[in-house]
Amino acid sequence: MVSWKKKIEKETERKIYANNHAYNEPFNYANNYIKTSKYTILTFLPRNLFEQFQRLANFYFLCLLILQLIPQISSLTPITTAVPLAVVLTITALKDAIDDIQRLRSDNQVNNRSSHVLRNGKLVDERWHKVQVGDIIRMENDQFVAADLLLLSTSEPNGLCYIETAELDGETNLKCKQALPETAELMEDNVKIGEFNGEITCEPPNNNLNKFEGTLKWKGKTYSIDNEKMLLRGCILRNTQWCYGMVIFAGCDTKLMQNSGKTIFKRTSLDRLLNVLIIGIVFFLLSMCLFCTIACGVWETITGQYFTIYLPWASHIPEDNTTSGATVISLLVFFSYAIVLNTVVPISLYVSVEVIRFVHSLWINWDQDMYYGVKDTPAQARTTTLNEELGQIEYVFSDKTGTLTQNIMIFKKCSVNGHIYGEILDPVTEEPLEITEDMKPVDLSGNPLYEPKFKFYDQTLLDDLKSGKKDVYEFFTLLAICHTVMSEYKEGRLEYQAQSPDEEALTSAARNFGFVFKNRTPKSITIEVMGKEQVYELLGILDFNNVRKRMSVILRKDGQLKLYCKGADSVIFERLNADSFDMKEKTIDHLNKFASEGLRTLCLAMKDLEEEYFTQWKERFEEAVTSMENREEKVDCVYEEIEKNLHLIGATAIEDKLQDGVPQTISNLAIGGIKIWVLTGDKQETAINIGYSCQLLTDEMVDIFIVDGNEDYVVRDQLNKFQQDIRGILCSKDAPLNLSTVTFTEVEEEFGGFGLVVNGNSLVHALKPDMEELFLSVASQCKAVICCRVTPLQKALVVELVKCHKKAVTLAIGDGANDVSMIKTAHIGVGISGQEGMQAVLSSDFSLAQFRFLERLLLVHGRWSYFRMARFLRYFFYKNFAFTLCHFWFAFFCGFSAQTLFDPVFISFYNVFYTSLPVLALGIFYQDVNERNSVQYPKLYSPGHLNLLFNKKEFLKSVVNGLISSFALFFIPYGSFFEGVASDGVNVDGHQLFGTVVSTILVLVVTAQVMLDTGYWTFFNHIVIWGSAIFFFAMTFFINSNFIGNAYLGSFRMALSLAQFWFTAFLTLVVLIVPVIAIRFYCVDKNPTLSDKVRLKQRNDNRIHARRLISQTRVSSIRRSQRPHSGYAFAHQEGFGKLITSGKIMKNKSMPLQLPKFTKVEV
Repeated sequence: MVSWKKKIEKETERKIYANNHAYNEPFNYANNYIKTSKYTILTFLPRNLFEQFQRLANFYFLCLLILQLIPQISSLTPITTAVPLAVVLTITALKDAIDDIQRLRSDNQVNNRSSHVLRNGKLVDERWHKVQVGDIIRMENDQFVAADLLLLSTSEPNGLCYIETAELDGETNLKCKQALPETAELMEDNVKIGEFNGEITCEPPNNNLNKFEGTLKWKGKTYSIDNEKMLLRGCILRNTQWCYGMVIFAGCDTKLMQNSGKTIFKRTSLDRLLNVLIIGIVFFLLSMCLFCTIACGVWETITGQYFTIYLPWASHIPEDNTTSGATVISLLVFFSYAIVLNTVVPISLYVSVEVIRFVHSLWINWDQDMYYGVKDTPAQARTTTLNEELGQIEYVFSDKTGTLTQNIMIFKKCSVNGHIYGEILDPVTEEPLEITEDMKPVDLSGNPLYEPKFKFYDQTLLDDLKSGKKDVYEFFTLLAICHTVMSEYKEGRLEYQAQSPDEEALTSAARNFGFVFKNRTPKSITIEVMGKEQVYELLGILDFNNVRKRMSVILRKDGQLKLYCKGADSVIFERLNADSFDMKEKTIDHLNKFASEGLRTLCLAMKDLEEEYFTQWKERFEEAVTSMENREEKVDCVYEEIEKNLHLIGATAIEDKLQDGVPQTISNLAIGGIKIWVLTGDKQETAINIGYSCQLLTDEMVDIFIVDGNEDYVVRDQLNKFQQDIRGILCSKDAPLNLSTVTFTEVEEEFGGFGLVVNGNSLVHALKPDMEELFLSVASQCKAVICCRVTPLQKALVVELVKCHKKAVTLAIGDGANDVSMIKTAHIGVGISGQEGMQAVLSSDFSLAQFRFLERLLLVHGRWSYFRMARFLRYFFYKNFAFTLCHFWFAFFCGFSAQTLFDPVFISFYNVFYTSLPVLALGIFYQDVNERNSVQYPKLYSPGHLNLLFNKKEFLKSVVNGLISSFALFFIPYGSFFEGVASDGVNVDGHQLFGTVVSTILVLVVTAQVMLDTGYWTFFNHIVIWGSAIFFFAMTFFINSNFIGNAYLGSFRMALSLAQFWFTAFLTLVVLIVPVIAIRFYCVDKNPTLSDKVRLKQRNDNRIHARRLISQTRVSSIRRSQRPHSGYAFAHQEGFGKLITSGKIMKNKSMPLQLPKFTKVEV
């Protein structure tokens, strides 16, 4: 990210005067212009060419082109290199330009958003990019925050406002911000705000989203500024009519952009390997050229000098000294052979690679199985250079909310007084049935305030409620009262705004069963029970925090005091009275059952209070909250005192609805050897619960390690302990960590591996240079890793750590702006078209509508792309070495003069027309197994992790094959036609005829080889393979006809008329092709790969049986969790209990009611 203004020196602190451009301008603070595109009109050509010539092959062909422009050393026209090089550079440049134009359009869309800026006491409309540091902006409800602002005043009481931070941290719950009381008094008086001249001194720009330090000097007083008074760029103003803010950081200095990371130039591992191989090929080429140079000098000195009468030396060759002349000739021959033999790395290789990658991208774009009809969103390959990398992914880094989950909470089951509700039992076996949408839900329409979207399928809960069961009544009363939900009417409909989707789901469940939360004031809560309104006096809210893990409300109704409490099972069970023991045991069984189904659980309890006891307790509470020392600890102690001897009511079970197919996708990717790390802004308990729900964490795991230390030495000790535990367990295990044998039946693994959970505070220490390798060592030995409460930058740092130290191919997937940094950092970035905007998609390499499509993207398209590219490269190098080295063998018979064996036209056409389309078809259409089996047998994906299909060893095999083929192609015809005479007495051992024979057999051999390599035949394969051979014969006839007048006139016709040619062609084909068939048959028969086995099975199975196997295999790979774990969930920050009871959050009666709209939060 760059700004038009550059910083002269690094800031140590920032000083700003409000509404004073003259003072602020000399500091050259960044303006609000954002630029994520890489190029401008002026820089595109030089910068893009510079990037393209970083690819070694392009630089190599540029040098070759320069050599071909020198007539003294070139025997080939420079057009043969110039045109293909220009095509490659142009295609790549156009692709890069299109990608950058998309980024530019995104930049312009953001930069041209409208904002209201205060200038000279008046509001004027300005584009975002014209906003400057020190400006004061007015924002309206539902608007994006344009820059990092100091909140000055709002429409809400006490200077409060509410923001949604989904683009910053992925959380969709509302957060509360509050202006200084002194500035809040400015209200919306533009004249007073225009005269505001406060001086801000604060920290320099940084990427810490959770911290801000600064001071405001105004009217002779100094005020402290912290993060609670800041509105950050990317946030959205919610349920606040208007607010005013002063720009502190703009553009690239904002915390959002500081966390976004830089756009980097991504290249695949195959590209990097090709660079290494090309260096090796160039050295091999130079070695051949050096050998020919020395041989030429020797030949010219010993033999060539006697032929100068018939073949005089060129004018620039000294004739007075034979040795000097031979030396000059041999030096020139070095460059001549560099040109003649350059086809070992033809430019057509890169043209073909770009074409194949482009078509692979089209396969992804056109895949109907990755089309999401609900949102009319197809999969999209936003780049065409990284497709085969999808087949080599070893680590997947995923966001949670919007990526794994839908962030939709559904009330599924509950336990009341030891009885479980929400299950439908089979009338015969009395076993629970799987609930489907085809089942009839409970009819709740008798309640006028019920929600049609709410579904519950167990009629017994409604029946027990109507029958007047006291525990069920208390259960729903608690759900309707014990919360911090706000209500409001919109268009005549009652709507709830909750701090977390869990609270909304529970309150909504109570509403649908007839316990409707209607309204609240600082001192009361109004509910409607079975059509009758009830008002409870609210005496106190004992709010939730991450330590308490529970919340309580104290109420009075009809002179009776009650405390209702809900929270995690671990904290509720510790506070129960003795009478609840039996119910506790039953409830624990129910909680374990709920947890095994991946449901999120809360326990509910209550107690009756005595008036006298409450009065005494309230006095102790007032004393604690006014204490000047250890206030929080004292308040917690007072809370603890009253939250004892509770009576257990029951438990709730909520489904945090995953996206469709998430568990199956994670299970199959794990089987394929892909490690999945979840990096989320959620709290630890929520992340663990989702880990179980999506089968990332399973009961088969030996242990799940939790790193939660807040100090450096604590984190180090925890990691060292976990590493020792892992080593001890692995040493005691006989079974290996990973299965080495793959069969077609389900095998129960004896070793479940480990899980690791790390929170954000611990991750700060774990990522330090002196500890990062220890952290990675522990994490890499775990099957699943979950990092919670992490910032966007920490996500990128984790990805970078794995990239640098593990040398593994990484993929990052997310749906929000907080995921952009890791998406850019990973080798492959995948954006989900989610509810948090399109920022992730715009920064991604591939975009999907749902996480489940990642399975098909990797196991089908990724594997096929890698497999096809590997097979293409192996064949391509083979055919070009077979072609080029024929010139090298011919050098021994032409005095190392750099004379070409083949017709120059054939040399130009060989890679462009005669052999290009069959190998393209191989790289575009080939598949070893079909898509169904690719998903059914994820282990097929494993070879990509180890680069087994194309590496230096496989390259050398192709080179050796090409070397042997060229030797046979040259010397078998040479022996056959040596001093040959036709039946009519015509000599048939001439250079042109011999070159034609070798070139024709070469085309036949490489065509036969590509037919052997093509294990999957399509109509196009038939067309291009047979068509290329026919085209070669037709074109060669045409070129060597009288119409063209080529130098090789008549040689092709004469060769085809000779029986000697056909016998030689047959013999060469047998010598070169039969051994290949024999070796492959032996390998498949004696040492078959998993791909060979599946291919054989694929041929034998019919489609119906294959579908049945898919269903059985995919279901059996998912195991229900049996490990009890807490699934409680509240809002991430401390609740709004204090604001509710203090009245700060409430409007005056004379003012229209404006309650905060709490939207769904990722949990």
